[in-house]
Amino acid sequence: MRIRPTEALVDLDAIAHNFRVAVELAGRPAMGIVKADAYGHGAVQVAQVLLNAGAPLLAVALVEEGLELRESGIEAPILVMGAAYGDRYDLLVRHRLTPIVFTPEHIARLGAAARSAGGRAVAHLKFDTGMGRLGVAPGGLPAIVEALRGAPEVDIEGVCTHFANADVEPRETTERQVRLFHEASDSLGRAGFEPRLHHLANSAGTLEYPAARQDITRPGIMIYGYSPFESAVSLSATAREAAARLRPALTWRTAIVHLKTVAPGTAISYGGRWVAQRTSRIATVPVGYGDGYDRRLSGRPGFGSADVLVHGRRAPVAGTVCMDMTMVDVTDVPGAQLGDEVVLIGSQGAQRIGADELASRLGTISYEVLCAVGKRVPRRYSQTTPV
Repeated sequence: MRIRPTEALVDLDAIAHNFRVAVELAGRPAMGIVKADAYGHGAVQVAQVLLNAGAPLLAVALVEEGLELRESGIEAPILVMGAAYGDRYDLLVRHRLTPIVFTPEHIARLGAAARSAGGRAVAHLKFDTGMGRLGVAPGGLPAIVEALRGAPEVDIEGVCTHFANADVEPRETTERQVRLFHEASDSLGRAGFEPRLHHLANSAGTLEYPAARQDITRPGIMIYGYSPFESAVSLSATAREAAARLRPALTWRTAIVHLKTVAPGTAISYGGRWVAQRTSRIATVPVGYGDGYDRRLSGRPGFGSADVLVHGRRAPVAGTVCMDMTMVDVTDVPGAQLGDEVVLIGSQGAQRIGADELASRLGTISYEVLCAVGKRVPRRYSQTTPV
């Protein structure tokens, strides 16, 4: 039941469009990256759109995320990228989830689970080429080969790596990772293992590094309408054109539930750090940091101030963002009244506030802003052109 006017509207047409941009640019199939609840957009709904748009497999971070998709009726291949398997390799086998592996123990335990189930298991092998997070280092490959030979029930369908800074300079770091990936995959081939899928291109790789596109790409944030690059200045013309075609898919909106006029000198919200400098109209909206609207967006000294959109105009946050409510100065918004739509992320009239704008105020990235939109914010989906 939805009573509060706060909601996140997800444009599924935009997601399908962005996916097609990624496929067209790379000239390769693309995975449907739906980890972290599809970057806050809703994993089950987005997964179906991406599959309909041609994604040959989906990718999540957790076994639990893969199980959620299976329980929703999705039967497509699902890659689990997070390596947190505990002792439940049986779940991977039973629910046909494809894990990323990079230690002999991963391979041995997955093989044992497949033998116990009387079947086989599919996995992707990850190389650490410079991210320093997950993956087998070049010197560890002989032990991996030995483990694979001892677990014939495990089919290595793919090999992959992850870029550390493809979205920033210098380019040499990413180009070195591509070279190391090729060296590792060639070594695996010489050992007798020839995976059919090689993948390392995230959104930045898909947009800017042709050599990284391989057999399939892994575009994440660009599927949801945002470029991974802070600036387009150093990008190739092809990447700039593709990034310009992306359509942000999520609109976060609420409405004014209280409106008052206050005299100069009136303090607003916790700590009284925002004080009216003139006769002001202050709107209260039912959304706060409990919903993922970060407290650092507060309108107070040392924090700056985020804007929202009301009647197609920008209006600044007034005072500290509360857990469940936020106040907004609508003095310069003629005609603002109870019930008016307030856009936190998205467009209204000619104005737009993107997740990247909020990210710049928070000193973070658009990914975090989108993922932070909480579960108590209902998602509503629109799709005018089914794929």
